[in-house]
Amino acid sequence: MLSLIVLGLVALVAANLPFISQRIFFIRRPTHKRMGWRVLELAVFYLILGLFARWLESRAGEVYPQGWEFYAVTLSLFLVLAYPGFVYRYLWRHDA
Repeated sequence: MLSLIVLGLVALVAANLPFISQRIFFIRRPTHKRMGWRVLELAVFYLILGLFARWLESRAGEVYPQGWEFYAVTLSLFLVLAYPGFVYRYLWRHDA
């Protein structure tokens, strides 16, 4: 149960990081971070989160094989979790 709470919190933070940080992968600071970089960061963070979730599942027991439907749903959920960061960056702030 604790691993689910940790995974949910990590997913919430990872989904919003591209919109909060102005650096590209926390390394390079461009003059203006474009939406393409944010989408690429979202994709990379989604993959990293998937590996983290798989590791947590392997620690609890046998890893259950997933189909494409699982990945479509989890990607959609990840994008929904990114909505607060998107609103903060593009709809709420006027100096973005």
